[in-house]
Amino acid sequence: TYMLLGMTLAFSAVTAGISMAMNLSHMAALVMTIVAFVLLFVVNKQADKASGIIWIFAFTGLLGASLGPMLNVYAALPNGGSLIMQALGGTAVIFFSLSAYALTSKKDFSFMGGFLMVGLIVAVLASIANIFFAIPALSLAISAAIILIMSGLILFDTSRIIHGGETNYIRATVSLYLNIYNIF
Repeated sequence: TYMLLGMTLAFSAVTAGISMAMNLSHMAALVMTIVAFVLLFVVNKQADKASGIIWIFAFTGLLGASLGPMLNVYAALPNGGSLIMQALGGTAVIFFSLSAYALTSKKDFSFMGGFLMVGLIVAVLASIANIFFAIPALSLAISAAIILIMSGLILFDTSRIIHGGETNYIRATVSLYLNIYNIF
């Protein structure tokens, strides 16, 4: 699972770099994101077959490429490269520390599932509301909540992998990938 996760993250980084070099528009990023979420259903359906590997790379490649336009905006800022590297480093520290904790402690974090799902629904609804209200403090609070929720999901998903709750490596990789993607 972790080897596949590493390969999909590397592929995402490559497609993000290509997308940045091509200077794709934000509309192209939106289309790629929508297509990626459609592919998520295909990945889940094909997860038990060998072709699931191809679909997971298509899914993660599209999500990586959809980051390109946003990364270009941040890269154009005076300290943009530093911001991007801080986000990458912070994401790596969060993932490796929480995943290592779940692996070494062998605790069962399955009890967190309900809380995390409710938190995710509240964060999505708050995000939609903030589209209309555009309150900067709410944006910051939503970002912090998403990082906490995704951090909890890293513990939850890693625990599911350890304790046999998720035995399909493709589905396990997708869940961890999405946690990392959303933290970044």
